[in-house]
Amino acid sequence: MRRRLLALACVSASLLSGCGLMPQDGGAERRAVTVWLMKDSASQDFLRRFTEDFERSHPGLDLDIRIQRWTGIGAKVQAALEADGEDGPDVIEVGNTQVTQYAEGGRLHDLTLEAMRDWGIRDWLPGLAEPGQWMSQQYGIPWYAANRVVVYRKDLFAQAGVTAPPRTRDEWLAVTERLDSGGDQGIYLAGQDWYTLSGFIWDEGGDLARERGGGVWEGALDTPAALRGMDFYRRLQALGDGPVDADEEHPPQARVFARGRVAQIVAVPGLAHAIVRENPDLEGELGFFPVPGKKAGEPGAVFTGGSDLVVPRNTDDRDGAVAVVEALTGTRWNTDLARTMNYVPNKKSLAQAVAGGEGVEAMAAGAARGRATPTTPRWGAVEADNPIKEYMTKVLSGADPETEARRASRRITELLDLGLE
Repeated sequence: MRRRLLALACVSASLLSGCGLMPQDGGAERRAVTVWLMKDSASQDFLRRFTEDFERSHPGLDLDIRIQRWTGIGAKVQAALEADGEDGPDVIEVGNTQVTQYAEGGRLHDLTLEAMRDWGIRDWLPGLAEPGQWMSQQYGIPWYAANRVVVYRKDLFAQAGVTAPPRTRDEWLAVTERLDSGGDQGIYLAGQDWYTLSGFIWDEGGDLARERGGGVWEGALDTPAALRGMDFYRRLQALGDGPVDADEEHPPQARVFARGRVAQIVAVPGLAHAIVRENPDLEGELGFFPVPGKKAGEPGAVFTGGSDLVVPRNTDDRDGAVAVVEALTGTRWNTDLARTMNYVPNKKSLAQAVAGGEGVEAMAAGAARGRATPTTPRWGAVEADNPIKEYMTKVLSGADPETEARRASRRITELLDLGLE
């Protein structure tokens, strides 16, 4: 999108200071590829190494990496996709569940051909690949993933005589019930942790919403499968003192875990750092295992967060943009990023790249069965209103699950229909 002659090449000043003179390559034109990446997605050292290698192996291209903040990014990306200027991004990092809202209306390049021919689409993590699709075409290319695991206290497990992490959901319930005694909480699970609930619903074969056809969606919390998922959540949540009318950030569950005798929480492994900062006595006492599934040896489904890379339709350097996407999501730099940042790589076959770290290994095992929210551009309206949270609170407070599920499903349908007007 910014196609110009360069005598100087700099990575954005927000990343690196200083800029050295570049050789003129005999006067040949050099093109700048502008890349928007989110704050803290990659370290400055990673970006420096990647930039040096990319520019060395692509002599005609220079990288202009500009770091963005998540706050307000949706409106900023929408404006960039609709702009007709020459100073916008050629590649954008977006949340995996945001791709469809940007792809709608033809504002992103379709990268299906490259994905099928060169990029190993069949091996991608489903929680990144599926939300990157819109109308059966691939617009978002998986970059990195993170998902929830069970973080537990080894000392409390040992005191309860639990010698190994549970392998199935039934075992998990039994172990948690044993841990929930003598003033200890078997698990701290906030009543409105709808991301964790989603995994239980997916395990049962249900979903939060389903497509009726033609891009029309309806809420699906009232299906038998979704109700079974909610029932499991109810039974597990009762084995601790998590508030029924709040989510995992109110209060922050890391603080609750660190300050009390709580045996387990469901969280990303990185939360362990905050727990140990809050309570240094827990250094070395934290363990991790994948959220158990219904069968031994098969982790439960989990919500997969993370990022995809997209190429705006209004770029005037599609080839340069594709070269950046190919490099960042390819095996070499994707595994480097995963090791550097403790992420899950974008392909199931690359899970061994993070072997050796207990938390990341548990996360990678779960990511193989990861999912994302329904792939409709209007899902953001559901999260903003979030009838799922209200539904969970009412059920956990003793209301009839089927009645409340029907009410919540109708509200989800209304919110998804509003976007069609």
